[in-house]
Amino acid sequence: MSWQDYVDKQLLASKCVSRACIAGLDGNVWAKSDGFEVSKDEVTKLVAGFDNQSVLTGSGITLSGQRYIYLSGTDQVVRAKLGKVGVHCMKTKQAVVISLYEDPIQPQQAASVVEKLGDYLVSCGY
Repeated sequence: MSWQDYVDKQLLASKCVSRACIAGLDGNVWAKSDGFEVSKDEVTKLVAGFDNQSVLTGSGITLSGQRYIYLSGTDQVVRAKLGKVGVHCMKTKQAVVISLYEDPIQPQQAASVVEKLGDYLVSCGY
C-alpha cells in the first residue's frame, strides 16, 4: 500500500477525518489529501512540539497556513482546535500522521482512526 493509499483508504475513507497528511519527521510530506497544503516548516515545528510541548502551548499549531489552539498532548499524540475544526496528530518512529476533522465528527472518532493507523505504522517499523 502506498502512502497516498493510507491517506485515502484509511483516513479519509473512514469519514472521521476531513483532511490528512503523512509526513516524515524531517518535515517532508509523503502523502496528503487534496487541498491540504502543509509546508515542511509547519511539519518540522509540529514534530518539535512532541518533545517540547511548551513550543505548542505558546504558538499553537499551524497547518496549511491556519493556526490552531493547542489543547493537549503527549510525546506521541497532539490535539488542537479552532472553532469547529479539530486537529489530531500522532508521531510514529519515522513519521507523523496529521488529521483535521470538522463538526459533526467527534474528537474521539478522529483519534481512533488516526491512532489505529499510527499504531499500525509503528508495528511495521515506521
